[in-house]
Amino acid sequence: MKIYGYVRVSSAEQNEERQLLAMRERDVPRRNVYVDKQSGADFQRPGYARLVRRLRRGDLLLVLSIDRLGRNYEEIQREWRRLTKEIGADVCVLDMPLLDTRQGKDLMGTFIADLVLQILSFAAQNERENIRVRQAQGIAAAKARGQRFGRPRRPVPPDFGETVRLWRENRLSLAEAMALSGFTRSTFYRRARECAGPENSGQDTI
Repeated sequence: MKIYGYVRVSSAEQNEERQLLAMRERDVPRRNVYVDKQSGADFQRPGYARLVRRLRRGDLLLVLSIDRLGRNYEEIQREWRRLTKEIGADVCVLDMPLLDTRQGKDLMGTFIADLVLQILSFAAQNERENIRVRQAQGIAAAKARGQRFGRPRRPVPPDFGETVRLWRENRLSLAEAMALSGFTRSTFYRRARECAGPENSGQDTI
């Protein structure tokens, strides 16, 4: 029997150290710990794929939490069946001791583990959906308060009005005016229209 660990964080910016520490505390060899730093949105995870290819019947896989196995209820259930039924490996979810297929391999133990798995995988999906709803509500509330999202607008240079005037009088080329202001073509046109005011808003279109 070999022991493996699987670690996943949903972006390259997140820190996987907490999950790695949990694997070290269980004496999982570092070479047997597979890490993915990407979203589970499409479940195309190279570390997980390599791990599954190495797993054999009787091996043990440790994960810190059940949502490391999938992005929703159906995927968690499917991967659990794949690992435990098709491959025949044992799986231990460290933050939920009832989800340890080494314990209670009789009918009652299997029933309890399956029941807990269904509840936890549903709860994991429900929490992710709640997070998305809260995020959308927060964004909507912030927009209602006038908060802007995305990159802040680049400030207009103090002499931008003069640059626009010279460009309108054909004393500066568009390329020269863009270089002086530091704007791209589309931004230059837009800010020039703003500088001109509503009475000239129809001018300078591309």
